[in-house]
Amino acid sequence: MGWEVVFPEDFINLLKASVGPAEKVLEALGEAPSVSIRLNPSKLRECPFPDAQPVPWSPFGYLLKERPVFTLDPLFHAGCYYVQDTSAMFVGHVFRQLLPLMEPGATVLDLCAAPGGKSTDLAASLRERWGNAFTLLANEVMRNRFGVLRSNLDTWGDPRTGCVSRDPSAFGDSPLFDAIVADVPCSGEGMFRKDAQAVAEWSLQTVEFCAARSRRILRDIWPTLKPGGFLVYSTCTFNHFENDDTVEWIASELGADILPPQDFPPAVTTRCGQVLLPGLVPGEGQYVAALRKHGEASGVRQADVFRLFQAQCPSAPESDAQKVEVDRETALRYLHGDAVVLPENAPLGPVTLCFQGQPLGPGKNLGKRCNNLYPKAKRIKMDIR
Repeated sequence: MGWEVVFPEDFINLLKASVGPAEKVLEALGEAPSVSIRLNPSKLRECPFPDAQPVPWSPFGYLLKERPVFTLDPLFHAGCYYVQDTSAMFVGHVFRQLLPLMEPGATVLDLCAAPGGKSTDLAASLRERWGNAFTLLANEVMRNRFGVLRSNLDTWGDPRTGCVSRDPSAFGDSPLFDAIVADVPCSGEGMFRKDAQAVAEWSLQTVEFCAARSRRILRDIWPTLKPGGFLVYSTCTFNHFENDDTVEWIASELGADILPPQDFPPAVTTRCGQVLLPGLVPGEGQYVAALRKHGEASGVRQADVFRLFQAQCPSAPESDAQKVEVDRETALRYLHGDAVVLPENAPLGPVTLCFQGQPLGPGKNLGKRCNNLYPKAKRIKMDIR
């Protein structure tokens, strides 16, 4: 970790009361974090890293033996995979359990979406099951985080996924969504080994504040979930105030049935959901529960939520741009924003530069050189040599 960890006594006591095996968790929180990726099945089906181990709860997740320099991998910039903690992938696992209970054409809201890991997981799961017959709206209320979300979704490139930045109260009270995934802001206990500041700022008052904020968020968004619709509630924390207690509050105050979790070791089953614990899994801490809103599902015509909320969607490549394959060195120079020269047989005019068949971005080939049109905000900042 690079720092000495001193956990508050209140945290240790609350951890024991909430999840039980506190000793293993505390020991694991002092170790280095693991590294994992999740493939974009629309672009890549085989893990590009040797000796990677499949993640049991994610069909496209892989645990890596060591951390490569992702910035220097053109496939990363092409959106062929997303770097995501294995425990965070468990939200997608619970969501996939609900898909057989939904119908093609479902409209899904990822409520607290930045930086986009869960959104891209949901998009891949929906596309694998229904092709284009779905709509996914990813929302992030914090404007400074919304730009990261938008960039990651653009790189992932699913045309049925759009993003907006709205407070939950601004979504109105029309039942628009068949499912909502709410990975709510929390006290972050499950991320302690990645964030020393989170340990320093933890207190029982912070836990109480986060639990109250989560309930406000859920109360505001609840009218937009259709009767019979599903809520996947998750946090990256351990305590029962933000987890089981809040799920029970949703069920009693907002009106929902808590869906019993399916036994899936090594996840620890709690009163209302499941929690992944460092020390029992290689990743960080993650809590997930699923609920179904009271009422009968109806065949209400789907609203165009992209148009309704003026969602920003992935930018499509120029339709008249021909693809040009480049080697790794040229790809990295292009991603760095440098001038590049394309192969002699490359067509003149608008082109899309590709690496291993995967589009990287646009250029304009003039013959002796190619104008680099890769977005400045996305360019590699580090030395590529």
